[in-house]
Amino acid sequence: MESPLTAKSPAAPKKSFDLFQALYKYGTILTIAVLIIVFTAANPAFIQGSNIVNILRSISIVTIIAIGITISLSVDGFDLSVGSVASLSNAIAISMFVWFSQNIWVAILLAIAASLLVGAINAFMIVKIKIPDMLLTLATMFIIQGVALTYTKGATVSQNMVMPDGSMAEGVISPFFSKIGEVPWIILIMAAIVVIVHLFLTYTKHGRYMYIIGGNKEAARLSGIPVHTYKMVAYLLSALLASIGGIVLASRVMTAEINSGAPYLMDSVAAAFIGFSVFGAGKANAFGSLIGAILIGILQNGLVMLSVPYYSMDIVKGAVLAFALGITYYKHK
Repeated sequence: MESPLTAKSPAAPKKSFDLFQALYKYGTILTIAVLIIVFTAANPAFIQGSNIVNILRSISIVTIIAIGITISLSVDGFDLSVGSVASLSNAIAISMFVWFSQNIWVAILLAIAASLLVGAINAFMIVKIKIPDMLLTLATMFIIQGVALTYTKGATVSQNMVMPDGSMAEGVISPFFSKIGEVPWIILIMAAIVVIVHLFLTYTKHGRYMYIIGGNKEAARLSGIPVHTYKMVAYLLSALLASIGGIVLASRVMTAEINSGAPYLMDSVAAAFIGFSVFGAGKANAFGSLIGAILIGILQNGLVMLSVPYYSMDIVKGAVLAFALGITYYKHK
């Protein structure tokens, strides 16, 4: 009989390949790879450098706004007002040039100030009055949308537009401002924001506190973390990034269209939620949101190149996004 000292311990069980866990971690990357192969096979021009740059340009605004949503999600919040905030920021920036002949700094600072005011209202109502974030920001979305429409009187703001008194607007949009929405600046702005927010959330004390709050608010409070302060900061940052998205949009189109930021809301929300599972992060993160935006951008660009009718595009887009979310969120039990 072997003594306890000489007895061999049982071998540790070998880890088997878990298909579902792999799909959870890499499902979004796999979907992107499949889409690239399919679209390239259908149209070789899809993989050309000029089209890659076009895709990156097209996702820049979505990514910037999605990063704002990501920050609110990090503290277990949710901001639905970002599309309307982007519209308001767009309208203020362009109107400062066209209606009031202001310089670029006045236009940008006033657009950001108005957006931060919205963020402060959201933060106060959610944190202090304790209104559920989704309900409050849904209400704010409609209010800000109405404010933007009222401010522009329901008209498109552009150079040489006809004013209500019949005269022509004399203001001119700054040529320097127009450069913001052009390549490479629009892509560099997006990349800088992704990197800065990734470093902030991952490697700073404040970012880790936000993740702790998002994981367990009560435990964070008992640990001495000022939960209310960080939640308020998260909504302010969300509004700030939505404002930057609106400013970049204004520079890209050089007009303030009615509800111009609204179409970016759902794509940004989708990008932020897809980002949860990229490489198995399991939480909102800036890099994952960028990958989610890339998935959406590739899908939209590929469908256009395949001449898919616009009235069918949402069906295909929704189906592929649902597939991507399905293979990344399904966990094998």
